Amino acid sequence: MNYTDDKRIVMTLDAGGTNFVFTAMQAGEEIIEPLRMDSNADDLDKCMNTLINGFQQVIDKLDDKPVAISFAFPGPADYPNGIIGDLQNLPAFRGGVALGPMLEEKFGIPVFINNDGDLYAYGEAIGGFLPEINRKLEEAGSPKRYKNLLGLTLGTGFGAGIVRDCELFIGDNSGAGEIWLLRDKLSPLLNIEEHASIRAVKRIYSEQLGIPFEEAPSPKEIFEIGKGEKEGNKDAAIKAFNEMAEAVGDAISNAITLIDGLVVIGGGLSGASDLFLPRLIEEMNSKYTNKDGSTFNRLVANVYNLENEDEMNKFSEGSVKEIKVYGSDKIIKYDDEPRIGVGISKIGTSKAISLGAYAFSLNKLG
Repeated sequence: MNYTDDKRIVMTLDAGGTNFVFTAMQAGEEIIEPLRMDSNADDLDKCMNTLINGFQQVIDKLDDKPVAISFAFPGPADYPNGIIGDLQNLPAFRGGVALGPMLEEKFGIPVFINNDGDLYAYGEAIGGFLPEINRKLEEAGSPKRYKNLLGLTLGTGFGAGIVRDCELFIGDNSGAGEIWLLRDKLSPLLNIEEHASIRAVKRIYSEQLGIPFEEAPSPKEIFEIGKGEKEGNKDAAIKAFNEMAEAVGDAISNAITLIDGLVVIGGGLSGASDLFLPRLIEEMNSKYTNKDGSTFNRLVANVYNLENEDEMNKFSEGSVKEIKVYGSDKIIKYDDEPRIGVGISKIGTSKAISLGAYAFSLNKLG
């Protein structure tokens, strides 16, 4: 389905603990100015009225009737049935709330709710990283094409979504892609989010300087210090991102072993990729050591940094050779290098989530 030519309108929502941002999309683009409203997260009646009023105001701004509502909402949740469970940042939803059915009854159109990590990955697979890399491979004359994607959001927390054969993989309990629950390589009693988040970068930097966490600069400032663009402890800044990269690279390696596809990283920390991505790739290309001292590769596939031009060229080139078909004079081409590419989102996390929500609903509607 070509979503850029689809004239159907879908209403979407960016749901946070503090604010709800409503908008509408057509042909894969926003068609109205987003509407921001307080979420009233601690009062269920006020929160539900906010959702109803927000979507109604969007409808009032549209020239044509929308065909669906599709948006990301925090979990845990039974997303296929539109039921939201106990939410830490939205206490009014504790005990289970049938949000999807309520909105369907109110507006008379289908409602689709998903996790933001899932919709981020789907948006990158539909109109972001996945088609971009496949286009570059085609332009380079490579026969290689990718259909599977692990999408990661690295910021306040560590989220993920999985696209398999260009279809969003949700799981039987709406729990696929919960990468934040993987074990932290550097602190094995903790989950990976303690090294894969904004607070982790600030914590490591503050520990290196021996200052309170509250006095640590923002990750953006720490990045600028690490690049030598801002005054501060450069070594501590580099260590903060390298330590995060090692832990995140380990987590991605565990996840991609079961997925085997491209990896795209978005979220607030993705802008610091100059400092952390090379170390992350190094971790993914690391080796296991046998008891006899011999080593073997951590992953079957070689991992390339697709933000590096030379590595992108090597990734596109692969290792193509010609082999003879046994018992025949026929010659066929064979690329004998399994490889995975890791890169940074070009369309941005927010747009990818919106595009994922839009495309998911139209795909479901047919």
